[in-house]
Amino acid sequence: MTGNKTEARKLKVLGLMEEPSYVPMREKELACIMLVEPEDRPEFKRILQELLSEGKIQINKRGRYSKPEQQLLTGVFTSHQKGFGFVQIDGREEDLYIPEDCVNGAYHLDTVEVRLLPGQHGQRQEAEVCRIIARGMSSVVGTYQKSRSFGFVIPDNSKLPSDIFVSQERSKGAVSGSKVVVEITDYGGSRRKSPEGKVVEILGHINDPGVDIMSIVRSFDLPEGFPEKVMNQAQRCGTEVTEADRAGRLDLRELTMVTIDGEDAKDLDDAVSLERDGENYCLGVHIADVSNYVQENSALDREALKRGTSVYLVDRVIPMLPHALSNGICSLNEGEDRLALSCLMTVNHKGEVVDYRIAESVIRVDRRMTYTSVAKILEKEDPEECAAYEELVPIFRDMAYLSSVIRERRRRRGAIDFEFPESKIILDQSGHPLEIKPYERNTATKLIEDFMLLANETVAQHFYWLQTPFVYRTHDNPDLEKVHRLSLFINNFGYTMKTGQEEIHPKELQKLLDKVEGTPEEALISRLTLRSMKQAKYTTECTGHFGLASQYYCHFTSPIRRYPDLQIHRIIKEQLRGRLDEDRTAHYQQILPQVAKQSSQLERRADEAERETDKLKKTEYMEQHVGEIYEGVISGVTAWGLYVELPNTVEGLVHVSMLPGDYYYYDEAACEMRGTQTGKAYKLGEKLKVKVKFADRFTRTIDFVLPHEEEGIDDGEGSTETGCQ
Repeated sequence: MTGNKTEARKLKVLGLMEEPSYVPMREKELACIMLVEPEDRPEFKRILQELLSEGKIQINKRGRYSKPEQQLLTGVFTSHQKGFGFVQIDGREEDLYIPEDCVNGAYHLDTVEVRLLPGQHGQRQEAEVCRIIARGMSSVVGTYQKSRSFGFVIPDNSKLPSDIFVSQERSKGAVSGSKVVVEITDYGGSRRKSPEGKVVEILGHINDPGVDIMSIVRSFDLPEGFPEKVMNQAQRCGTEVTEADRAGRLDLRELTMVTIDGEDAKDLDDAVSLERDGENYCLGVHIADVSNYVQENSALDREALKRGTSVYLVDRVIPMLPHALSNGICSLNEGEDRLALSCLMTVNHKGEVVDYRIAESVIRVDRRMTYTSVAKILEKEDPEECAAYEELVPIFRDMAYLSSVIRERRRRRGAIDFEFPESKIILDQSGHPLEIKPYERNTATKLIEDFMLLANETVAQHFYWLQTPFVYRTHDNPDLEKVHRLSLFINNFGYTMKTGQEEIHPKELQKLLDKVEGTPEEALISRLTLRSMKQAKYTTECTGHFGLASQYYCHFTSPIRRYPDLQIHRIIKEQLRGRLDEDRTAHYQQILPQVAKQSSQLERRADEAERETDKLKKTEYMEQHVGEIYEGVISGVTAWGLYVELPNTVEGLVHVSMLPGDYYYYDEAACEMRGTQTGKAYKLGEKLKVKVKFADRFTRTIDFVLPHEEEGIDDGEGSTETGCQ
């Protein structure tokens, strides 16, 4: 049958289904109505299958065909280990819920077409996968298990609902316990339970040092080494700033400036300077001019865009740019000339920027400072530190004062500042966790944070009013339904907040957090407030940053480790040089939407990988503390149990079946677990003694139980955290 005849017959089928009198029919009934000859039935069946795959018709569970009831939507499928899944649609607030019998062969991260179904699962709209447009995963990382004549791979990713079958001849010699990368050769779909694959790489045995982290690197498809062409370009960038490099730049080498970073930081991409000008302060934020060395569309640039961001795993950093650049000519090393983009701001006693200048500059850092050292000077007036940096102490004190003024101004306008505990995991040489140390913000870390935020806002506002193409960092207003649920919940504690019909001002959330500070319910309400908010992202439209209560915001201060910063540095320099003409404007208008979208996606990937490695090492750490008792905080309440976070940020689950003395049910509205007979309730934010029952690094799970009352609290270390899941 020719293509024209096929299309003609498709149109006839569609025409029949569009008739007002048409009722859904089976294939055989359709063939009879359309007078299809017996010898043409296979071709007719193929036509129906093509129309189904194109989304032009649908088939119900009884095998009856009809036109789709509504327009099909396209999105990305996320599977769940229990067989159901979700589809994320661009521009849609809530993911769609896909019941297990409506997955129709979709695999994790596939791009799919879906049809909305009547009914909801909880708060979510239900849908059915109609067509798989593109596969999202071609390979999976997991643990190989050998059977007599075949093997199978248990995926590391808990979202994948089934193991992957591997025939013996495709196992590449893997043995039970091997960590492998398996390429999927058959996704199985609805025809069989498990997909099939072949082993393409053996990472090592599950107990070999470093294999656990490498498995996560492979699972998230994180890049490792740089291609040779990229490394060659990085090596050719030079190691010193030349006279030609300095030409036409603002010379700020006589200005006293410092870098303030962590002790182990090597890529120093921001420096700060401060001078008094009467009642005002001249604050300089100087950022490494990475774009001078990474030219647009070069091999370096394409690789940086592909990576999107540096990824900070527990035992390694996967950089966006090669170390020859990030630790070399682009690092603002003490005593060395460096090229920079400087945001020079005049700030008054109210913390307002009353004047500013953005310029290409050449700088020379006077001292490389650490957060610890500066905090000792400012918080403890440590005699030894003060003597070592005597000439800088007055500047640091001025910086601390200006930081407090800027922070207070930001607080007054309604910026929300969450202070949840973070941790640093200390590993031995073999990669085993020795200690989990809490990481606390101090005066020095807050100082740098305040100055960087101010520079980011100043640059964003400048380019917004120039109306040039730009990449902004935006944070949308919370979903009103979630805010209203939060408002109802806090009424139980005697708190109220003003919520408008269409939006809420961030100041209302900030006021709420101020009210609960120091109260027993602070952790509970802070977590629920955070969960009511959306994720920040990169966009080409300046829609404001809700969390910072800022109309204008961008990421300008870290071009070594974030691609959006590098991208806007190019735009800034072209505008400063008068080269942002009609052609270049059109060029940026064309490329920036994809840059913003891709950067947001890669940021999410990096965040997830970082969380997974932290969870892995925290679980491994707790394997050494099974049987010990800790006091933690209930950080999450779900239908299946209580998540408890220990002081060191380790989190584990007390399963609902392990709660003694009653049958407990989950009260979603109150975010608590309540006993049916006793009425005893376990609430989010409540302190709870727990005993470590089980920890398994391979499944990354930690189980707690409630100890007997006569057991006291152990002095050992431990910790856990999360929220109302």
